[in-house]
Amino acid sequence: MKAIILAAGIGGRLGKYSNNKPKSLLEFNGKTLLKRHIELLQIQNIDEIIIVTGFKSKMIIEHLKDLTMPIHYILNKRYTEGSMLSLNCAREILQNEPELILMDADVLYDSKIIERLINTKIKNCFLLDRNFIDGDEPVKVCIDKNGKVNEFRKIISNEHKYDFQGESVGFFKFDNSIGKSLVSIIDNYIAIKKNEKPYEEVIRDSLLQFPEKFGFEDISGIPWIEIDFPEDIERASKEIMPKLSKI
Repeated sequence: MKAIILAAGIGGRLGKYSNNKPKSLLEFNGKTLLKRHIELLQIQNIDEIIIVTGFKSKMIIEHLKDLTMPIHYILNKRYTEGSMLSLNCAREILQNEPELILMDADVLYDSKIIERLINTKIKNCFLLDRNFIDGDEPVKVCIDKNGKVNEFRKIISNEHKYDFQGESVGFFKFDNSIGKSLVSIIDNYIAIKKNEKPYEEVIRDSLLQFPEKFGFEDISGIPWIEIDFPEDIERASKEIMPKLSKI
């Protein structure tokens, strides 16, 4: 199984805290987010890691040059135009791999989360955390009364009916059928010049087209955080890191 890590963004909302580096090179307890990803994926016997780079791409490659894990880098030269184009850079993997993991690079998380995702029996899997603060920023996963995923996006319509919802961790498992679906949807968006949409909208379109193929794992209670704002860095250091399993 291969893992795709999207690490092309600028991380502009971190301001001075980014130190003009890719967000994935933020360090917690002396280790970058990217190196933590790779160590945890190695433990789970991932065959190869594909990192989609963009902003300060050479800095990422230099940072990981001494690792023994097979890493394939794909440069998204249009990284300022949206995350959909970063996902599109990995289209060959999406189209050809029997199963794969897709991950945002800017997440600090416990090893149990990626272990749960890789070992799940669900072929096309979302991860959700019920313990979240609602608002416009978290990407939500909605579950209907039958336990099926029926919506996935930041803003949920007031008319939409669901039993409960949780925040998406930003990690996914897909089989080949959904991988091909994602590529087709991306091509359609590019054809109508709407490639600025976030990659989550591509996944949402696939979910709405093939709802019977998707499921979820509830990881509520396992520590994790997405790093978007300066306050996330402080919370990651003081609240999340002390709770993480040792690796």
